[in-house]
Amino acid sequence: MLSRRHLRVKVVQSLYAFFQSENDRLDLGEKQLILSVNKLYELFIHQLSFLVAFRDFSENRIEEAKKKHFPTEKDINPNTKFIENRIIKQLSSNVDFLKKEKAYKISWNDDADIIRKFFIKIKDSYEYLNYLDSDEDSYENDKKIILKLIKKYISSFELLENYYEDKSIYWADDYHTANFLTQKTIQSFTEEQDEYKLLPGIYKSLGENNEDKDFIISLFRKSILKSNEYNLMIEEKAKNWEIERIAVMDVILLKMALTELLEFPSIPIKVTMNEYIEIAKYFSTSKSSVFINGILDKMIESLKDENKIKKTGRGLMT
Repeated sequence: MLSRRHLRVKVVQSLYAFFQSENDRLDLGEKQLILSVNKLYELFIHQLSFLVAFRDFSENRIEEAKKKHFPTEKDINPNTKFIENRIIKQLSSNVDFLKKEKAYKISWNDDADIIRKFFIKIKDSYEYLNYLDSDEDSYENDKKIILKLIKKYISSFELLENYYEDKSIYWADDYHTANFLTQKTIQSFTEEQDEYKLLPGIYKSLGENNEDKDFIISLFRKSILKSNEYNLMIEEKAKNWEIERIAVMDVILLKMALTELLEFPSIPIKVTMNEYIEIAKYFSTSKSSVFINGILDKMIESLKDENKIKKTGRGLMT
C-alpha cells in the first residue's frame, strides 16, 4: 500500500536516527525501521476509526436533540444523510477493520472532545452542508464527501495531529502519510464489497514474497555497511566541501541514492535521481535538491565510465 517514495522516507528517517545515535547495532536499527513502518499502519487504522467515531458522534448528537424539552422540527425530523453514509457503514462493519481496531485497542471514548471540535470545524462548511442538502443519494456521492473531509479538513486538523504526536513518538512525522493512505483506501471501496473484504496491507507483496519489506531492509542495511566508502565518494565529488560541512540529511540521501545505483539493478537511474531530489525538497535545506542533483550527476557519470553501475532491463541505464 505504501509507495516506494513513502518507503524511502521511512528509511531516511531511520538512517538519520541510526547515525545520530552513533549506534553500531545494525540489527536494532532494522528492528526500529520495521517498527516505524508498523506504527504508521497503526496510525492509518486510527484515522479510519476516527471517521467511524465521528459518524457515531453525529448520530448521538441527533438522538440527544430529540430529547430536548422543546425540540424543534429539525430536532424531531433530522437530516440523517451523513450517519447513513454508505462508506462509513461499510467501514464500521468491516471484519478486518474491527479486528485491527481491537488489536490496537483503539477507543475514542476518552477523547470525545477532539471529535466534538472537529464537528464544530466542519458543520457549517460548504462541502458538508452541500452534501446534506443535495438531492443526490448515491454511493459515489457518499464517497466524495468522505474524501473531501479527509483531504480538506482532517489533513489540516492540528488538534488531531498534535494528539497523535503526544500519543507516540513514531507518529510525529507520519500524520499526512496516514491521511494519504486513508484516502487511498476509501477510494478503493466499491459498492459490491462485503464485510469480509480485507484492508490493504502496509506493503505491496506478491504471494509469499514481500518485495517492499525486503527493499527497505536491504536499502537500510547496505547504506550503513558502505557508509565509509560512500563518504569518500561524496567528498571526491563535492569539491570545496568537507563531509562534515555538508548537511547530515544530504549525506544520508546521497548514500541511499548510491546504494540504489550500485546495489539495486532493477531500479532505473532516472527513478533514483528523481526520488532523492524530491525527498530532499521536504527533508533537507532549501538548496539541498540542487546540491544533490549536481553531486549525483557527477557520480553517475563517473560510475558509468568505470562500468560500476549494472542495470538489468531496457532503459534502466538512463
